[in-house]
Amino acid sequence: MDIKTVRQSFPILDQEVNGHPLVYLDSSATSQKPASVIEKVDDYYRGYNSNVHRGVHTLGTKATDEYEGAREKVRRFINANSTQEVIFTRGTTTAINTVATSYGRAKLGEGDEIVITPMEHHSNIIPWQQVAKATGATLKYIPLQKDGTISLEDVEETVTGNTKIVAVMHVSNVLGTINPVKEIAEIAHRHEAVMLVDGAQSAPHLKVDVQDLDCDFYAFSGHKMCGPTGIGVLYGKRALLNDMEPFEFGGEMIDFVNLYDSTWKELPWKFEGGTPIIGGAIGLGAAIDFINEIGLEEIEAHEHRLVDYAMDRMREIDGLTIYGPEERAGLITFNLDDVHPHDVATVLDAEGIAVRAGHHCAQPLMRWLDVSATARASFYLYNTEEDIDRLVEGLQKTKEYFGDVF
Repeated sequence: MDIKTVRQSFPILDQEVNGHPLVYLDSSATSQKPASVIEKVDDYYRGYNSNVHRGVHTLGTKATDEYEGAREKVRRFINANSTQEVIFTRGTTTAINTVATSYGRAKLGEGDEIVITPMEHHSNIIPWQQVAKATGATLKYIPLQKDGTISLEDVEETVTGNTKIVAVMHVSNVLGTINPVKEIAEIAHRHEAVMLVDGAQSAPHLKVDVQDLDCDFYAFSGHKMCGPTGIGVLYGKRALLNDMEPFEFGGEMIDFVNLYDSTWKELPWKFEGGTPIIGGAIGLGAAIDFINEIGLEEIEAHEHRLVDYAMDRMREIDGLTIYGPEERAGLITFNLDDVHPHDVATVLDAEGIAVRAGHHCAQPLMRWLDVSATARASFYLYNTEEDIDRLVEGLQKTKEYFGDVF
């Protein structure tokens, strides 16, 4: 992997912020976009902007071909069995809410259980809270080990014959924990429960094979994997999706409408009501092309080297606490003693270094960690050891600054 060539693919990286070369360490929130993706979306709006599936004119046909071509790219990217199992959504949040609404509210009742973990992003907590309130189901949590991992023994104890849904993130956006979702899915299926995987932090970084994982649903976002914002994917096993009712009704998703009743199109279109996110889907297809050209194995190995280097360098800083397990995905969440993470992020920004600070949409996990907030540096294919050196220098300056203040 030629990191110099990779970086040249991202126009936004070639700039200064506050008088310093930009170091972007917030890819877990949203990744930067390569020129090929920007140009592909621009090409759609400049050259063949049109609605899909409806017109027989040349622009409409071109747009439809590109849109459905992107769906096939997604299918191959996650190894879904059919494009009927690939539904375009606004992102991971919408994908999870689709399952919570169309499956959870329809299938669950009193006495049933939904099992999740305390490390989940709010997008994989709140929908299930609402399902539990609406149906009378019980929401249960798999406990975490001290290092922020999940033990399969605890999964076995938490999932019971009453469990109907297990929903777990593949990779924690705070701890970097890589959860054993394949093994959790096997336990869920043994109890005749369905398994949803939040793949927002895994699809951009790890090779994902939904058939090998044997998950029933898998959700991810385009904007975290070099694609545009506002586009995401819900994968679902065809039998389950066929048995679910859509929750958005209107144009595009219908087969026949009369005055008092209507029928729906076949998969995947029955879940894509209204004009879809055409430019976003086309851009996501281009992002998949870009990632495939580099190779997810290369990206994963590069990030593994970066996180090992970062852990070693950051441990040189006295008073810095790192949260999460030793073996992790490409992010490090941390705090500096006596310095609020927002202040850390502000000083780093003055040095041209972008990190995330706050609760990371994971307030229950913050309470489990016994902190109000943390700072997070997250890495992707365009980051370098030099970026990490700049981060460490910035953190040392932060310590010195607040040491002088207090």
